[in-house]
Formats: sequence, structure tokens, C-alpha cells
Amino acid sequence: MRAAPFQSLPQRADFLRAAAHGRKAAREGFVVQILLTMPGAPVRLGLTASRKVGNAVIRNRARRRLRALAREELRHRSVSGADIVLIARKGTVIAEFSSLRADFRAVLDAAFPPAAADAR
Repeated sequence: MRAAPFQSLPQRADFLRAAAHGRKAAREGFVVQILLTMPGAPVRLGLTASRKVGNAVIRNRARRRLRALAREELRHRSVSGADIVLIARKGTVIAEFSSLRADFRAVLDAAFPPAAADAR
């Protein structure tokens, strides 16, 4: 198994910083918050699912889907210097994975335009 193209977002303060100062995009299956940090710094990923999403089994499934989504999409991009927080919604578990992928790609394209990502 290959290593993930991101590090974990370790502390609650990091999540709050991304929420307060980052760009936000809400989609049917998730909410994403992206805070640009120092260029060249690793991408850090935070995942969260509140009890509104469902019981523990559903929340864990939602986080696993979001982690797989981020791993798949970030592996093929030259993105660095960002904290990304993915927040699960009720639709995360029932949405088609291809739909989640398309939404996440659109958010990443807006946050990291291909020309800007190459210049970093």
C-alpha cells in the first residue's frame, strides 16, 4: 500500500483556523475548508463527521469515503502548502462516489488552478 499524499491535521486549533480563515465550499455530499499555508509545506487533511450524520458506524463510513476521495484526488495533483478539512454530511454515505469525486475535483480546481499549482 502506498503512502497517503497528505498528512493528518492533528489538533482542534488547526480545524478552527481552517474554518475561520480558509475558503469554504459546500456540496451535497460534504463541506470543504481549504486554508493555504506556506508554499512547499505538506498538505494536511482533517476529516470530521458530527452526530447529525448518523450513528458511529455511519460516521466512520463517511470519514472512510472522504479519506479515499482525498487520497485518490490529491495523489494526482501537485498541491502543497494547504490545510484541507472535509466535513461529512448526511449525503456523504449515500451519494455516488463519482459524484463526490466530481464535486471535490471542482473545488480543488477552484482553489488550486492548474497554472498556479505548477508555479508553486
